[in-house]
Amino acid sequence: MSSTLVAGAPAIGAEPAARAPTDWRTDAMRGRIRRRYAAERRFRLLGLAAVTLSCGFLLVLLASMLSSGLGGFQRTDVRLSIDFPALNLPVTRGQLRGSGADLALAGAGLQGAVGRAAVQAFGEGGDRYIADRAWLTVRDAVLADPGLLTRRTAIDVPASSGIDAAARGAGRADDEAVVARLEGLRLLSTAINWDFFTRADATDPGAVGIWGALKGSLLTMAVTLLVAFPVGVLSAIYLEEYAGRNRWTDLIEVSINNLAAVPSIIFGLLGLAVFLNTLHLPRSAPLVGGLTLALMIMPVIVIAGRNAIKAVPPSIRDAAFGIGASRIQVVFHHVLPLALPGILTGTIIGMARALGETAPLLMIGMRAFIASPPGGLADPATVLPVQIFLWSDEVSRGFVEKTSAAIIVLLAFLLAMNAAAIYLRNKFETRW
Repeated sequence: MSSTLVAGAPAIGAEPAARAPTDWRTDAMRGRIRRRYAAERRFRLLGLAAVTLSCGFLLVLLASMLSSGLGGFQRTDVRLSIDFPALNLPVTRGQLRGSGADLALAGAGLQGAVGRAAVQAFGEGGDRYIADRAWLTVRDAVLADPGLLTRRTAIDVPASSGIDAAARGAGRADDEAVVARLEGLRLLSTAINWDFFTRADATDPGAVGIWGALKGSLLTMAVTLLVAFPVGVLSAIYLEEYAGRNRWTDLIEVSINNLAAVPSIIFGLLGLAVFLNTLHLPRSAPLVGGLTLALMIMPVIVIAGRNAIKAVPPSIRDAAFGIGASRIQVVFHHVLPLALPGILTGTIIGMARALGETAPLLMIGMRAFIASPPGGLADPATVLPVQIFLWSDEVSRGFVEKTSAAIIVLLAFLLAMNAAAIYLRNKFETRW
């Protein structure tokens, strides 16, 4: 009886064929798979450790800034009892009507009268318990209610920097004793320091504010955006859509890439040489600062714009050309709207970099003491990073708090710009 052999089956009594080297059932292959999975687990753990370490550093930075900067948003007030009839101020209620009311109070010696009232209320040396600007608070109260001149009243005025520091536990022993006495009389209170958001620089840490520097930053950023964005986007469009591929465009591309890596202080020297020494534009002005920062971030916008335009599928261009669109219609009606998310993201990232720069602005003189907010693009101004730099040189405890508070405001500004970049990218992004 004949037997039928199955094709490919080994004959009876024959040795089994050797296994292929890629057979996962062999010990060598199983060992390789185990090592591969172990390497993958190690890589995942290293990545998780790197992310955790980065978040830890960020949390330490934020905690340090918040712990030392939250006090900058607060102020200590002293309740001052003032007997206005006893002060005999040479001013009438009729003089407190109209635009010259504040000048009338200043000319009547209100500042000295407030100091005398502090001495009467707290005893000898009581005028050092209140800040030098305390009379401005009294002036505002009188302007709001001229009837105060006819009676005795209590007004909460800012405490001096020494009393304010002692109230936070960082003052001298004698100031701490004064604070304990005032707290026992319930004459001390803590309030939000709104002056920090509405005033400019000052020599007294209790009187400083960020509005002057913040307004200077806003004006400088406005000039930067108005100059860098259109020039950068148009340059990217020309280089990507119109310029031919030759040695000149290659040279321009290399130059733009190199300019994006140039240290920022070099652009400060360029701004000093061109805008100040050659064009004689006003020193320390937001106009010059904006033009200098525009030169710095323009290569970043060009590179981001070219990459965004290059990412638009060629089929979009071919379809537009196929229905008879001209090149400019293809670019501005089809390519540019699709590339807009990447362009806006790169622009806002460049603006965020410009917002935190100090070196270029120091070179053009934007480190001067500016006691009033700028009124226009040509007025002397400073910016928030430079203001932080100037306050960091001060040794007073009050300036340390104000520096940390200004850093918190700057970080909030940067986070807002990054959030705007994410929103714009998601809003205009087209999914293929």
